[in-house]
Amino acid sequence: MLRRLRPSLVAFVLLPLALAAQTVAPQWPGPKPASNDFAKWEKAVAAFEAADKAHSPPQGAVLFVGASSIVRWKSLAADFPATTVLNRGFGGNQIKDCTYYAERTIFPYAPSAIFLRAGGNDLNAGWPVADVFADFKAFVAKVRGQLPDVPIFFIGLSPSVKRIEQVATGNRLNDLVAAYCPTQRGLTYIDTRALTLDAQGQVRPELFVADLLHFNDEGYKLFAAAVRPFVPKTK
Repeated sequence: MLRRLRPSLVAFVLLPLALAAQTVAPQWPGPKPASNDFAKWEKAVAAFEAADKAHSPPQGAVLFVGASSIVRWKSLAADFPATTVLNRGFGGNQIKDCTYYAERTIFPYAPSAIFLRAGGNDLNAGWPVADVFADFKAFVAKVRGQLPDVPIFFIGLSPSVKRIEQVATGNRLNDLVAAYCPTQRGLTYIDTRALTLDAQGQVRPELFVADLLHFNDEGYKLFAAAVRPFVPKTK
């Protein structure tokens, strides 16, 4: 016959299990970072260079750069069949990473247009909106210094389930970029802030993979549809 465990003993046994199962959500926003680690993307950028040596990519393609929304866009070429496209998104980078590596991931391809989707990781890391907006303007300035006539398109941020508490901050960045673009020649803002929302304004989890942050195939269909009117035909 089983002996009844004393309540104190039960608590002693179960407490470690409860603590092990407990998931502590990270606090956001955290403190503003003191610096950015550009070197962590060196391996990814070197991989592009190695691939370019093996198979030289076309000059004058429409170039897509930025973070994971670009990296994971496996249907990019199929989504724009009338356009020669090149994907040079890497990791979970921030806008400043795109600027830092421009000599290696943008300029060598002499692109005919540039589409940038980044900024969400910047905000998630704790950078204030004003800093991220300044980084966007620095990106534009660097590209303009080398490619003065190439149009630049900023694909705005859209809500995700994973970062639902960051939606308002993301929209503040969207608003700043949207207001800035008309003041600059060849600079366009693409709004996607309603892309993932239903009729009630709620984020649709069915548009994301299991992490509830990155698009699944259905999400990318909507993403491509939002971007398509801006993509020039090159074929």
